[in-house]
Amino acid sequence: MAVLRKCARPMLASAFVAGGLSTLRAPERVAPAAEPVAVPVASRVPRLPEDPEQLVRINGAVHVGAGLLLAAGIAPRLAALALAGTLVPTTLAGHAWWKEKDPEQRAQQRTQFLKNVSLMGGLLITAADTHGKPSAAYRARGAAASGRSSARRARRDATHTLRDATHTLRDATGTVRGATRGATQSVRGAADHVRALPAQAQQAIDKHL
Repeated sequence: MAVLRKCARPMLASAFVAGGLSTLRAPERVAPAAEPVAVPVASRVPRLPEDPEQLVRINGAVHVGAGLLLAAGIAPRLAALALAGTLVPTTLAGHAWWKEKDPEQRAQQRTQFLKNVSLMGGLLITAADTHGKPSAAYRARGAAASGRSSARRARRDATHTLRDATHTLRDATGTVRGATRGATQSVRGAADHVRALPAQAQQAIDKHL
């Protein structure tokens, strides 16, 4: 898969680099077609110029820069996403086939429109490519599942510890009770023995008289 990516990325980027260079060399050729879409978009985005030639020159520069990054495999996901974003106004402005009256021109523009849609699909797949590594969402779900599992284990351990402590307390209580009973019986035996001493002494005196 690594070799496939190294070959596929320059192939996907080639159309954008070539088209971007062409636009940078002669922006006046595509500015009239881009004006109906580019100018309204620029009016809604701060700091973007409203001059059509400057807008198509910026778009061409993005195509060249992001295309070269994609081809070199440098931040390929961000580069693919940037190209996909710029491809939308480019396609709408340059290949509005539904506006063409001539059947031949209409068919030609529809083909170019569908070509750009296909390129956008490839760019979106590239933007979602994680190089075989788990995505951030997958890692987040795994971390959440691991956290829930750890919490369940902690609850089980705490429950077992509490049960063990309860059993230990019960055993200690039983031992104390047993010791108390033994001590009570010993005290009673000693008391009985003490009470019996005067009678035994009297019997001994009677025997000697």
